[in-house]
Amino acid sequence: MTNHLERSHSIVLSGPIDRVFPLFTPTGETLWVDGWDPEFLHPQDGRRARAWSSGPLTVMRPRSGPARTGTPWRYVRVTPDSRFGFVEVACRPTADGGTEASIAYTFTALSTAGRSYLSELTEDAFAQMIEGWKLRIEAWLQV
Repeated sequence: MTNHLERSHSIVLSGPIDRVFPLFTPTGETLWVDGWDPEFLHPQDGRRARAWSSGPLTVMRPRSGPARTGTPWRYVRVTPDSRFGFVEVACRPTADGGTEASIAYTFTALSTAGRSYLSELTEDAFAQMIEGWKLRIEAWLQV
């Protein structure tokens, strides 16, 4: 079983970048991920929910819109007693007014359960997961 892996996959979405990029935030994901209901511990009103965390590793999009230049969201993801990882989402506009979103995960196992999870997250499984995101985001964009 593997202890560390990196996976990435890109999808092209029909919406413009200013509409798509915010869908990859904690509050934005509530729009297209069934059952996603983040608990904001600080601040409790979630007013800083434009980014996944307020820690020093976070890269967030300022209101001036640097997503147009490909600035990514980057956050840390920890599943207790399983795995630690970085997630990065970078968006860039396409020539036809859509958005290409590149999603990358880097995981390190913290336990046997984490190594098991990583061994199941093959290139194909990761691509299928992200393609599932595309279907749900496209459905939301059409509403």
